Amino acid sequence: MEPVHDSFRRVHGREKGYEPAAVDAFLDRARASFEMETTDGEPVTAAAVRDASFALVRGGYSVAAVDAALGRVEDAFAAQERADAIARLGARAWVEKQRTDAQEILDRLSRPPRNRFDRVSAIRYGYRIEEVDLVADKIARYLADGTGVSVEQVRSVAFRMQRGGYREVQVDALLDAVIEIMLAVG
Repeated sequence: MEPVHDSFRRVHGREKGYEPAAVDAFLDRARASFEMETTDGEPVTAAAVRDASFALVRGGYSVAAVDAALGRVEDAFAAQERADAIARLGARAWVEKQRTDAQEILDRLSRPPRNRFDRVSAIRYGYRIEEVDLVADKIARYLADGTGVSVEQVRSVAFRMQRGGYREVQVDALLDAVIEIMLAVG
């Protein structure tokens, strides 16, 4: 596969988009890693794709287009990682690991509303508690019976801020773990 360059629509005027050279470099590195070619630095994983971030610049790549492409790239890495894990661990052990991880998340989400995550102090801003609890309820239903939420919905969730809200790092870590489980079970 040839390196990807100028592959996304660019924004115009005062609008800002992702810095094209950084996006292209990351996607080139991801492609090489996926195809198991030699790459500089750490190999790219589904989690690395999910955590990728780029500076915003005028005339950059459309944020929505790049984010959609990164979602597809993350899906491809997750499928590859799932196949590798099943080959390494065996199907039964892999399924048991997914169940254990899902149960840990479900246990946290089963806590009473307003008490599911640590809170920041009353003078600091954290995620809005009611919004996080609403999403947590949807995720808990998904983990219990497989309905109610998609990977894209979890990837794109955003919360408003409030004083004394939930600690962002904890909520973000849980959302990342949910995405990993959802991608792992396909």
